This record gives sequence, structure tokens and C-alpha cells, in this order.
Amino acid sequence: MLDYVQLEADLGQEERMIRDTAREFVAEQVSPDIGEHFENGTAPTHLIPEMGKLGFYAPNLEGYGSPNVSETAYGLLMQELEAGDSGLRSMASVQGALVMYPIHRYGSEQQKERWLPPLGRGEAVGCFGLTEPEHGSNPSAMDTRAEQDGDGYVLNGTKTWITNSPIADVAVVWARDHSVDENPVRGFLVETDRDGVTTNEISGKLSLRASSTGEIDLNDVHVPTESRLPDVSGMKGPLSCLTQARYGIAWGAVGAARDCFEEARSYALEREQFGGPIARFQLQQSKLAELATEITLAQLLAYRLADLKERGDLRPQHISLAKRNNVRMARDGSRVAREMLGGNGITTDYSPMRHMANMETVYTYEGTHDIHTLILGEDLTGVQAYTT
Repeated sequence: MLDYVQLEADLGQEERMIRDTAREFVAEQVSPDIGEHFENGTAPTHLIPEMGKLGFYAPNLEGYGSPNVSETAYGLLMQELEAGDSGLRSMASVQGALVMYPIHRYGSEQQKERWLPPLGRGEAVGCFGLTEPEHGSNPSAMDTRAEQDGDGYVLNGTKTWITNSPIADVAVVWARDHSVDENPVRGFLVETDRDGVTTNEISGKLSLRASSTGEIDLNDVHVPTESRLPDVSGMKGPLSCLTQARYGIAWGAVGAARDCFEEARSYALEREQFGGPIARFQLQQSKLAELATEITLAQLLAYRLADLKERGDLRPQHISLAKRNNVRMARDGSRVAREMLGGNGITTDYSPMRHMANMETVYTYEGTHDIHTLILGEDLTGVQAYTT
């Protein structure tokens, strides 16, 4: 696998083990069937328990069955899963960074003991309810509301573009608490089998087709007070979760791009035209050289994020830079890899066009490319450009 400046030579034993375990899992259990899942628009849900057994859900957390691996190890895991498919990485990323992380950081001891072990083992599935039909890039304007009622809260609202929602057992739902002044944003753990909860699947997707995506409709849903995450109030809660998930995306995009490169290089060495392999042509070598360079730069950025995260110096703006750059690189690189495959490249027999389609979603979700650009612009100038 492409590692041009030998970054993996410095990996520790645990990091190598996690990388190799994930790489073997993808090669043996994902790659043979993922094209068919993508074509049929089905998520490989049968892999969820196996991923739990292998420790793929939030292994960088501590306690409650999580081994507290290094941030580099976690990044490598996301990289290898997305080399298989963005839908696979999204499932694991949502389960770990957007569901287990907020419970681990902001939940009560009872909530942690109730949910973290089964989520970590893949015996339960979670989803993260923030985006709404009218509020995507501006989630703080959310309409979903919570109101105190006796011994609990009543929730009303709709969340959309929610990964895992049709298959989830529990949703981390963010809502404005209209029971108190200023209507602060609070998080609630909502079991999806409660009365008034529906999680309809979104159909007709042309991207991230091997992933389960849906809505969360809340119609007078009563939850006990114990379902509220007690240790967070305001947008700090959901935004901190997104910071964790975007870190995984920055690594994952490298895996998708690397898989495209490997597929294109292999094809160029095997495909013969005009009396020899097309890899001998200068145009093809130029494309491979550019792909390798951009992937290597993205790898360097991802590894640097891990170092900053380990020592507590990683800022959300650092992650915006990496998510923005690495996903754009993968989006552009997948297109180049596809064109190197010629007509064969538009079939599910080869991965680049599937990655190319998936990158359109990754480019948009968890902060669009444009929003991350403006986050960087504000950090560099001190002037905010995206609010009135």
C-alpha cells in the first residue's frame, strides 16, 4: 500500500495490529461484496456485530470495554475502513464518535453503563440527530424542541440525513429546551422503539449507497429526565462530537484515495494498449505521480493531527483544514483514477467510481467544504463571514 515517505515505519505494535486487522477485514469481508451492496443500495448490516467483536467502535475511548488506543491507531482504523467504502467508515464513525463519545463525555454513570458496552460490541446501534430539513450548515437554528413534562421531557421535531437511523436502537437527539430561559441546546438519549419515534429510510441516493440513511421524526415523544445528557448544555455538545467525527473523516478520506491509487496503478500495469502496458505512457505516469504526491501530503496532515490530538493541542480549526483538504484530494483523485480505467472504470468491478460518488457525500456532510473554508478564514483573519 502507498506509504511513500515511510510513515508507517514509525508505528507501534498496537497501531500495526489495528491497521492489519482492519485491512484484512476489509479485504476478506468487505471488498468482495461491497460493489453489489452499492449497486443495490443496501448496507452490509451483517458486518456490524463482527466489527464490534474486532473493536472497531470508539477504541480510543477509555473504560466500559473500550481499550483506549492511540489516536494514530484510531485514525488508521478509519483509513482502512474507508478504503473499503465510505459507508462502512461512516457507520463506525457515527457509532463511535457521534454516539459513544457524547455518552462517554457528557453522560451519567447510568447512561454509560447502559449503553457503552453494547454499542462497543455492536450489539446495539446508535445514530446522531442534529441536521434538520431546514437547518444543515446552521444547526444552532434547530426547530426540534424539548419541554419538561412531569418526570421527563416531551420531544417534537424532525432530523434528516441521519446515518444509521433506520437500523438504530438509540438516537442522540439534540433539541432546544423550551422549559428554561434562552432555550439552551441539550442532548437526549432516545430509544427508537418509543411511542412517537419513526426512522424512515431515505431512498434514491446516488452516493453512500452502501449505508443506511434516514430521518428521525419525533411526535410528542416522552423520555424520562434520566435520558438527558447531564453534563453539557449549548452547541458545545454537538460541535465537540462533530470535531471527533471529522478527525476520523480526515483519515478516512486518505484510505479512499489510496484505494483509488492502488486500483489505477494495478490496472495501468496490467492493461495493454499499442503493444504494452499503459503504465509506460508519460500521461499515465504523470497522473500516478500526482496522485501519490497528494495522498502523501494528506497522510502527513493526518499523522500531524494525531500528534496534536494526543497532546491536547488539536483545535477544531486544525480539523477543518484537514477535513477540507483531504476530502477534496480524495474527491479529485478518485476522478483521475476512474479516467485511468477507461470504460471499465464505470462498473462496480472497480472501486474508483464508487469512491468518487461517495466523496460527494463526504465533501458535503459534517461541515460542507465551503463552511470549513469560512471557519479557516475566520481563524486566519478574526472576521466571521458566515453570520449576519
